[in-house]
Amino acid sequence: MSRHQLDARNLLCPMPVIRTQDRVATLAPGDMLEVFCTDPGALNDIPAWCRLNGHRVLETRRDGRDVVLVVEVGGEER
Repeated sequence: MSRHQLDARNLLCPMPVIRTQDRVATLAPGDMLEVFCTDPGALNDIPAWCRLNGHRVLETRRDGRDVVLVVEVGGEER
């Protein structure tokens, strides 16, 4: 298990979700991906994508103008 980061700042939806999907596809089950976004829609869109694809959102937070989500990669679909 390792931790990775994805910078999706200044991208509008659906691009943060697409970038998250592309990055998760390169990771192993149990890995964590910390996603940094500026589009507040990511707070709804990335968790919805995770639910549909067997991944889990461990944390969401705002850090200034950034929205940060920590995703744990599931083992079903990659």
